[in-house]
Amino acid sequence: MTNKKRDMSWISQPWRSSLHRKTNHILVKVIVSIFLIGISYRLLFSRYGSGEKLFAPTTEILGRNSTDEGKCNLCNGVWMPNPSGPAYTNLTCRFIEDHQNCLMNGRPDRGYLHWGWKPYQCDLPPFDPYLFLDAMKNKNWGFIGDSILRNQIQSFLCLLSKAEEPVELYHSSDFKSRQWQFQKHNLTVSLIWTPFLVSADIFEDENGVSDAPIQLHLDSLDQSWAGTYPKFDYVVISGGQWFLKHAVYLENNSIVGCHYCPDKNYAELGYEFSYRKTLELVFQHITNLVGKHIPVVIFRTWAPSHFENGQWFDGGICNRTAPYKEGEFNGSNVDQVMREIELQEFEKAKKTMESSGKSNYLKLLDTYQLAVMRPDGHVGPYRRFHKDKKGKVQNDCLHWCVPGPIDAWNDIIMDMVLK
Repeated sequence: MTNKKRDMSWISQPWRSSLHRKTNHILVKVIVSIFLIGISYRLLFSRYGSGEKLFAPTTEILGRNSTDEGKCNLCNGVWMPNPSGPAYTNLTCRFIEDHQNCLMNGRPDRGYLHWGWKPYQCDLPPFDPYLFLDAMKNKNWGFIGDSILRNQIQSFLCLLSKAEEPVELYHSSDFKSRQWQFQKHNLTVSLIWTPFLVSADIFEDENGVSDAPIQLHLDSLDQSWAGTYPKFDYVVISGGQWFLKHAVYLENNSIVGCHYCPDKNYAELGYEFSYRKTLELVFQHITNLVGKHIPVVIFRTWAPSHFENGQWFDGGICNRTAPYKEGEFNGSNVDQVMREIELQEFEKAKKTMESSGKSNYLKLLDTYQLAVMRPDGHVGPYRRFHKDKKGKVQNDCLHWCVPGPIDAWNDIIMDMVLK
């Protein structure tokens, strides 16, 4: 008992009491710190496990944070700094075509590679090639459209080839249509080049110079894709800038009008007319196959260009080195008109699919906002290696550097199909 009293009196000394309070205070701080670290870890690694790409902390975000409730829209967000850069390089991927291989062609800056897409209301995990290939065993993918789809499939193959190198099964004589297979997983990926989606007679050379107006058959789909469409399990399809070209429009093999043909006595119907008619026919084909084996169709929206001070053939440039802030640029009037047509026709098709209970087979990949904010991601003058910047250089402000912003399109596709 005496010892206990002695111990109690020793503890009650003022300096011991102060030390005890300090010890308790330090203990509380340690516990709180551990708790906060745990919460942060859970937030950062809540999607797709430890494969989540982490963006650098930043106090300034290009855009705004959304507090809206409801389902996350993967295509509504901001570009945030991402110091880790792309998942691959032009040295580690052999599927990048020369015209989009900006680093090989001498692009000196690297800032455009260090941005990541962040949806407002959720996280977007980076493309996981192992997970994707395992989920897509024995599947058949088709990419159907123009050169922007060809641009996108380069990124798609580069991302997948980190896990398995595909072999080429086929290519057309001009290499615009191609097919690959990931043999370990029996995954086939096809690219079908069809710039108008409908039947078209094109009189252009490889430099885009035409000696006659394009002839579009607005009542007839291009059978290069329409005839093989049912064999696919997944399809990514889109229209694009080709509809802005001078063209004559036909139905039942008879001319019904044109877009810019002042030397002809045809009705001026405009590119909006041909694009809407085309999408009506495309979506009609898609929805008519309900009840049979049908693929999951991912319709990708309009890819805006970023030409400044001109266009393709009159000195247009795109030399910006950072993304736009939200609202700083929303695309040209033409871009906005064509995208609106797409959204209207997609919604009509979606309602038709819903009425048949197949709405999950039609998805919208609305890359417009992602793309319109990235003037820095275009090929620009780096379509080919050039040493003399004082000479006349063709600027490409429509297609994208690979790697580059277009990789985010495939990150979204993975999230859409694997959820």
